[in-house]
Amino acid sequence: MKIGFFIIAFGFIFLMAFYVSLRGWQALQVVGNMSFWYLAANIILFLVMLGGLIYGGSMSPAAAKVITFIGFSYMIVMIYLLLSFLLVDIVRLVNLIFHFAPAGMKVFRLWSFVGTLVLITVAMIVGNYKFNHPTVVNLEITTENPSQHKELKIVAASDIHLGVSIDKKRLQQYVELINAQKPDIVLLAGDVSDNSTQPLINQNMAEEFRQIKAPLGVYAISGNHEYYAENPYTTSEYLKAAGITFLRDSAALVNNSFYIVGRDDRTNHKRKNLSDIVNGIDKTKPVILLDHQPFHLNEAQENGVDLQISGHTHNGQFFPGNLLVKKMYELGHGYMQKGKTHYYVSSGLGLWGPQYRIGTQSELVVINLSY
Repeated sequence: MKIGFFIIAFGFIFLMAFYVSLRGWQALQVVGNMSFWYLAANIILFLVMLGGLIYGGSMSPAAAKVITFIGFSYMIVMIYLLLSFLLVDIVRLVNLIFHFAPAGMKVFRLWSFVGTLVLITVAMIVGNYKFNHPTVVNLEITTENPSQHKELKIVAASDIHLGVSIDKKRLQQYVELINAQKPDIVLLAGDVSDNSTQPLINQNMAEEFRQIKAPLGVYAISGNHEYYAENPYTTSEYLKAAGITFLRDSAALVNNSFYIVGRDDRTNHKRKNLSDIVNGIDKTKPVILLDHQPFHLNEAQENGVDLQISGHTHNGQFFPGNLLVKKMYELGHGYMQKGKTHYYVSSGLGLWGPQYRIGTQSELVVINLSY
């Protein structure tokens, strides 16, 4: 199954690169040698991208970081050029019917290409800045029947994707940002690692995790990317050794005043039902649920959950992915309330692949919960 997926994925990427290379080469035919240099650059960048995807884990950290950054940046360029060339081809097809421009539309194709490259450059500069400067989202939430007259400051992060691209230095910045919020408790809602724990081990990232300052502790759950690691338990064992409480289809009573419930990721088709996990807990106390993928939100409402925190979607990561996410999920990003249950789906503190936030944001979520 996994091999078949990768064959299909790489086949699609190859076809996309071929189309982008061909259309760009054709558009630049009117400016001499530029078409040759464009084609050569596409071939080189495509090979760099493949090299990073396939062999990034076996390279030295410094080399892997450079290679993957260049390769993933090319992926963004390729996707936007694909959309632009498809739009131009549609205009050309319409021109074949209505003849509103010269046949071939060579000038239009050239300047559309140049304009697209300018827009891509601006979008990527802004997008990289937004990735490097996460937004702190602040929410004020009160449970339906606050009886303890207490307040809890939660700092939540999802989709950090630690590994080659997002390394120990980046994690250090994230920990400083978390600590600056002065949290009572820190919740990590899945995809802490990207796919392998080896980069975490090699860079001793546990050292940074131990620097998180939260009196009531740090709690984490599995995301789908934890299942891409050496085995489904590798990341959890690493995080537990770093002082983090890992919840897998289990609940923890914290400070004798509220519960943190952590579901295993839905990648595990044998994970427990939420009703089984919360069976027997004291529902007069607030119940906070961590569930990485925001599917079937009604389950939290039906099982007396006060607050659910999820991630996974990245809010599409870059436009137009955010538009697709809105169609795919009941709540693809942001806050919602259903009945007495509050939901927040984070767009993620880190991200997978290209380090750009175009039309989205990297974010840390701070929730002041009154209960």
